[in-house]
Amino acid sequence: MALTKNQRRLRIKSRIRKVVSGTETKPRLAVYRSNKEIYAQIVDDVSGKTLSAASSRDKDIAKAKGNKSEVAALVGKSIGEKALKAGISTISFDRGGYLYHGRVKSLAEGAREAGLKF
Repeated sequence: MALTKNQRRLRIKSRIRKVVSGTETKPRLAVYRSNKEIYAQIVDDVSGKTLSAASSRDKDIAKAKGNKSEVAALVGKSIGEKALKAGISTISFDRGGYLYHGRVKSLAEGAREAGLKF
């Protein structure tokens, strides 16, 4: 029997997470995308802590007008600025099993514009 979309995404996610891991010097930028919102957090997997996070539900981003891709770019810029304030310049990108397309790509490009390297 065929896999559902979510089962397929979780299978891809586990395949990615075997390879991508966040350390203190190079943390992981994890992305979660729901139908309405998009969330991003920078995680140190060694200590198991979230170093910074941003989402489309943040007050300054929620007020912004635009389509979902434009909002995702704002989330990327926000997470990039927060990371630079925390002293993080290089990250490893974890797309969470989603295709690198659309909102996920917009978020990544926004983070790059803010100054993150990955």
